[in-house]
Amino acid sequence: MSGQSPGAEPVVESVRLWDPLLRLFHWALTGAVVTAWVLGKWGPAIMTWHFWVGYAVLGLLAFRLIWGLVGPRPARFASFAYGPGAILRYVGGVFARRPSYWPGHNPLGGAFVFLILIVLVAQAVTGLMADADDFINAGPLAADVGRETAITAAAWHKRLANLTLALVVIHVGAILFYRIWKREDLVRPMITGRKQVRREEG
Repeated sequence: MSGQSPGAEPVVESVRLWDPLLRLFHWALTGAVVTAWVLGKWGPAIMTWHFWVGYAVLGLLAFRLIWGLVGPRPARFASFAYGPGAILRYVGGVFARRPSYWPGHNPLGGAFVFLILIVLVAQAVTGLMADADDFINAGPLAADVGRETAITAAAWHKRLANLTLALVVIHVGAILFYRIWKREDLVRPMITGRKQVRREEG
């Protein structure tokens, strides 16, 4: 429980928040998702590289699932699995022009992490089953799931690609919002691992 009086400036401290593996995962996933999206839109007709980058995304997502269960506390899903009430309370003050100094993913950011991970898992899985009906670019599981399922998976793979792009744009917009409006740098902590957070006083 904080000992700060209402309206007082919070006491903050620099803490090591994001572990090296989580930071490596974040930037590797960013690069892989962007590369896969670009290859999917403007890549060569034979999508071999798109498939290989997709496999890399799957591997990274598998790591994040494991790390979300057994990694350091800030990386665990339990540390940012907030309920609707906490999310709404945070949203109510999100436009205050001051840093949040949140020790990890804030409630809104935590919900976004779950959303983007779910979308990326769905995107990768539909890619495994997709058959674009060109007799060339079929996912490795397309022949095992049946023709109709493979065609449906291909359609959803395209839709989810657009949703992924929208989520990336929202993510970048949120980073800019925090940097410009709230004067809080969210990029540096994901590079250095250290972040200014509110000190809780008993």
